[in-house]
Amino acid sequence: MGIKGAVEKKLVGLADIVIRAAERGKDPSISIPVRALSNVKFNESKGIIEMGKNRQARTFFNVGMAKKFMQTMLVGDALAELQRADLTTSLREIYYRAKHTISDSHENTFDAQNESDPLIEDLEVALEALREELHVRAENAGTVIGPLVVEDDGDRVDCSRLGKGGYSVPSIVEPEYIQIKKCAADFVLLVEKGTQWNRLAEDKFWKKYNCVLLTGNGQPPRGVRRLARRLHEEKRLPVYVLVDNDPWGYYIYSVVKQGSINLAFESQRMAIPKAKFIGLSSEDPQTCGLPRNVGIKLNEKDISRAKELLNYRWFQKKEWQKEIKRMLSSGLKYELDALANKDFQYLTKKYLPKKLKDQDWLD
Repeated sequence: MGIKGAVEKKLVGLADIVIRAAERGKDPSISIPVRALSNVKFNESKGIIEMGKNRQARTFFNVGMAKKFMQTMLVGDALAELQRADLTTSLREIYYRAKHTISDSHENTFDAQNESDPLIEDLEVALEALREELHVRAENAGTVIGPLVVEDDGDRVDCSRLGKGGYSVPSIVEPEYIQIKKCAADFVLLVEKGTQWNRLAEDKFWKKYNCVLLTGNGQPPRGVRRLARRLHEEKRLPVYVLVDNDPWGYYIYSVVKQGSINLAFESQRMAIPKAKFIGLSSEDPQTCGLPRNVGIKLNEKDISRAKELLNYRWFQKKEWQKEIKRMLSSGLKYELDALANKDFQYLTKKYLPKKLKDQDWLD
């Protein structure tokens, strides 16, 4: 049975739970893994975050859970419909597909999309099926350029021949949708910010250093992370992550490397444990001669987040403890954009070439 058939069978299994419970006069119940930091563990040998064993029962006869149980079933039914029709859809359309007014009442099944979206994640972890396998896509929020050729819905796309705009990375990049036909790159550079990706693309950095340039315009969406993982896994390319020097940049790197706390089960297919942090590090402002006035004062939220990171198991290496504490002691954070204080092309002409030559990165 293929992935599609297996996922459809799991979704139909949700309805079977209700039918079997009804036949026995029992309370229907679904077991949902707890999606919280308290229920994740760091697998040192694999270098990824994994879901723990804590689960929560979602039942129909419990007054406090009845509506959520019903909503879960409605979303599951909509997802099963997608599988049967072999269609993909958006989170927004799932919300509207499952929304209606309950007969003989003024009660809606859903009042807002923030009720249906978390249920998609609940079903992902409960059924151990990625959202992409459930045929739910997000907005295309990433871009790639470089010596990479893919086939997208029968169309051959050469990512080195799309000008400086690049190719818009789909949210679903699984092999049945996107085939990697050719990749002659030496590495993948995953850039946090679109502004810096634009600079690298305009300066043809990818051509001079023979790399694939990827960006997710902030926290990389799953399509971008999954494409980076596929290039790393299938083409054996090292992945370097370029982010701002702040707690949020550190966390973006950790999500790429170890996986997400919220969806730890996906780490097996999303995380890239060998990804390297190529900057911006807390030492770089001094090394590059950036004046303190281009730094931004850490606020209380930044400081609190940095202290949280210091306690994460995957940030316990002495190099990372030193990195985060150095940022805290400086009292400043620096955006990648601050490198323009030196020169508009400092990132592409000086900073990254030296980093790559010296192999100056954090693991």
